[in-house]
Amino acid sequence: MLAITAVRRAPAILRGAAPLSTWSAVPAGPPDPILGITEAFKADKNPRRINLGVGAYRDEDGKPYVLNAVKKAEEKITAAKLDKEYLPITGLSGFTSNAAKLAYGADSVPRNQNAIAVTQTISGTGALRIGGTFLARHYPHSKTIYVPTPTWGNHIPLFKDSGLDVKFYRYFDKKTVGLDFEGLKEDLQNAPEGAIVLLHACAHNPTGVDPTQSQWKDISDIVAEKKLFPFFDMAYQGFASGSTDRDAFAVRYFVSQGHQIALSQSFAKNMGLYGERVGAFSLTTASEEERKRVDSQLKIIVRPMYSNPPLHGAHIANTILSDPELYQEWEGEVKGMADRIINMRERLYQLLSNGFRTPGEWSHVKSQIGMFSFTGLNKEQCKVLAEKAHIYMTMDGRISMAGLNGRNIEYFAKSVDAAVRGDL
Repeated sequence: MLAITAVRRAPAILRGAAPLSTWSAVPAGPPDPILGITEAFKADKNPRRINLGVGAYRDEDGKPYVLNAVKKAEEKITAAKLDKEYLPITGLSGFTSNAAKLAYGADSVPRNQNAIAVTQTISGTGALRIGGTFLARHYPHSKTIYVPTPTWGNHIPLFKDSGLDVKFYRYFDKKTVGLDFEGLKEDLQNAPEGAIVLLHACAHNPTGVDPTQSQWKDISDIVAEKKLFPFFDMAYQGFASGSTDRDAFAVRYFVSQGHQIALSQSFAKNMGLYGERVGAFSLTTASEEERKRVDSQLKIIVRPMYSNPPLHGAHIANTILSDPELYQEWEGEVKGMADRIINMRERLYQLLSNGFRTPGEWSHVKSQIGMFSFTGLNKEQCKVLAEKAHIYMTMDGRISMAGLNGRNIEYFAKSVDAAVRGDL
């Protein structure tokens, strides 16, 4: 029998020079500015370090805060021994109904006519993305959305990824550290008829500068005149002023004036459900029949994106919203969080203006609202505060007021005073 010598050939990948990786041409993306701040803060071992970049509530001790209403809701959920089955595509029906009631009000006409299409989402980000995709596919008059300058950094890429063209309208006046209302009105009046306009319902992120109720009425008139489509982002209902009704004024007023609107809701801040990713997206429609058609298209968007939303956080939010005692306790806790931040604003203003007599005008610190404040500090001042005082914030001078407390606010104010004077 002839012996057959098998010649094994080395795999092609081992012969000659190794080929380039499939992903060798993928460029490195820019680092996330907020995550970069957190990483720098964590690496800093100075005991006086302060992180004012994170957009999450902290209590008076600087610790994450789990609401008592949330703890009690979870106890109820555990006792009920609920299953872990999939939710429908548009989420937990009790939650979406109660989320719409919270936003639009119990006496809302489209709500009572069963004309609000609403879907549970992966927090506010998911709501915005679903809304952007829906408008890109089905809004007939424009594929352009106008967002304020500045706006939450994620608005721009998520709307672009949704298929919308992003443009800007003036909002913040750096000279007054307040609202550029005349610029805002002029830009909306000059926007093409039918364009989409993104409006922060309350606690504008990142400036903390909101229109007054009178100014909201003027904005509504311009939106009506130009036939613009209002898309509200309401991430802080109750967290801004301490009143869920007051913070929903713009949304409810626009609807009362006959506007059809889109609305993104988040329960991250006002219920402290950051990691549970609880949100809702809704559209007001002309009738129940129209709402059903819109619902069907929302399902078509959601199904290939993530199939259906998470279960646990929706149960928590729905338990709070549907239980009168828990709802009352939750509203009290939301007001407590808002009041603590308002108190920090007042104390910071007093320290800068009257305590250290820091050069400049600081009344904007207490007139702004919500979690964030645009301090007016420039990039160099922010940089030196990080390097010399171990105080971390975004380089545009935005701070999270929730990061300040009775233990660190005087040190922060003293450091800001030194940075402004060039003495740090």
